[in-house]
Amino acid sequence: MIRFLLRKFGLAHLRKESPSTPEGKLLHSDLEENLALFREELGNSPDVIIRRFTLNLRNELKSAVLFIDGLIDQQVIYDSILYPLMIEAKKEKWAVKGHLIDFIEDNLLTVGGVDKDDRMPGLVAAVLAGDSVLLVDGCDQALAISTKGWEKRSITEPDTEQTIKGPREGFTENIRTNTAMLRRKIADPGLKFEQMKIGERTRTKVSIAYVKGIVNEKLVEEVRRRLKRINTDMVLDANYLSEFISDAPFSPFPTVAFTERPDVTAAKLLEGRVAIFVDGTPVVNTAPTLFIESFQNPDDYNFHFLFATMIRWIRYLAFFLGILLPAFFVALTTYHQELIPTPLLISMAAAMEGVPFPIVIEVVAMGAVFEILREAGVRLARPIGQTISIVGALVIGQATVAAGLVAAPTVIVIALTAIASFVVPTQQEIGIILRLGLTFLAGILGAYGILVGLLLTLIHLTSLRSFGVPYLSPVIPLSIEDQKDVIVRTPLWAMWTRPRSIGWPRPIRQGFGQSPTSPEETVGKDWSRPDDKKG
Repeated sequence: MIRFLLRKFGLAHLRKESPSTPEGKLLHSDLEENLALFREELGNSPDVIIRRFTLNLRNELKSAVLFIDGLIDQQVIYDSILYPLMIEAKKEKWAVKGHLIDFIEDNLLTVGGVDKDDRMPGLVAAVLAGDSVLLVDGCDQALAISTKGWEKRSITEPDTEQTIKGPREGFTENIRTNTAMLRRKIADPGLKFEQMKIGERTRTKVSIAYVKGIVNEKLVEEVRRRLKRINTDMVLDANYLSEFISDAPFSPFPTVAFTERPDVTAAKLLEGRVAIFVDGTPVVNTAPTLFIESFQNPDDYNFHFLFATMIRWIRYLAFFLGILLPAFFVALTTYHQELIPTPLLISMAAAMEGVPFPIVIEVVAMGAVFEILREAGVRLARPIGQTISIVGALVIGQATVAAGLVAAPTVIVIALTAIASFVVPTQQEIGIILRLGLTFLAGILGAYGILVGLLLTLIHLTSLRSFGVPYLSPVIPLSIEDQKDVIVRTPLWAMWTRPRSIGWPRPIRQGFGQSPTSPEETVGKDWSRPDDKKG
């Protein structure tokens, strides 16, 4: 179908074209010609710095260091490149042996990462990535020296995934900082990283993380295959990749999860999942993902399991209230008034008297107003956004009820729905779509419409897969052993197996039978009294 439409609109050639790549030009032995090649590629931008100097080894040689201001560490360039080449090289009587560029790399440069190259694409990519390029007159090769040192944000707690008792650190926009934070969590040589660059123009660093011996190798190969087939100009955020690698791109339910927390990422990797790091964003993709993960919170494993279970039930209740409460309100007040208690029905009828619009129009309109206020509060500066959200909700709610445009029960229902929708933030976008669809079905068919909408949603969910794993597992298909962390959160010592649908290559993650018990010699002993035995 897609091929037919492309041919119909004359766009079939776009499927075969790929973004242009820089020409593979070789360096010359003349310094000025090499600098001209770099100017041709990088232009005369003011942030492209060319530092010329004289290198005195065999004889005086014209040299240059090329880098981009703002992407490098000035101190590293001075201490590890310019000072050794300009000062130390003149002090010592070096006996240059072999190729000059190899001698400089082995004896003069004191920086960690140095790569030798003679082709322009690799050297230009190194400069754009924050490295410095050393060019020497008479050499047809150059050195790409690691001098990265741009400004970066410090490690802080993520605003979207806050915890009460858990760690307070979140990922940053620097991929190396993020991988190092994950290394701190998982001090296992089995933790592997595979790096690639995606985006013909942005050349964004993307790293795949997994724990060898736990992860299914087929899953790693599938993630690798989906990433390698991406052919685009730019990758600026983690969502750019998720839309390319999702199993169901037209489904509103996410089949690739997001997190900003290293502890959450570590826990998922140790269950057999794969994490995808993208340079320039604090968000990490994890796959495969399950529907029940939306109702699991890091604090569930920091509190007592009984309290964590109760909070999880509240999340389930809030999710269903967020998508079903407006629809039930419309169905009951429009088609099934006999199900409402008589005193409540009389009170609601009195409140709705004189309202000119049908209930379904009221609910949809107030829901739209709430979404407008929420979006305005998110996009504006935080102090102004909070003021608009609070004042706007109070003024509009009070004014519409006083003017007789909307009934007071409708405002109450929308307010409860709005509060409930924030309890499960990962399903907030899905909740808006489901809430609107079920409300319209309830306005047309009443309770039958709600039932039809829920059945269609359930059928869609059962058909979804996330990298081959059923989206509703371990509920559908049912896995009794994996119910320890679905409806209830059992004690940690009872979770001795990984999820079967994900970590099946190595299902055992801890010893069996570790329930805390008192030693036999201490049973019945009163520790508040001193021991009677002497000596």
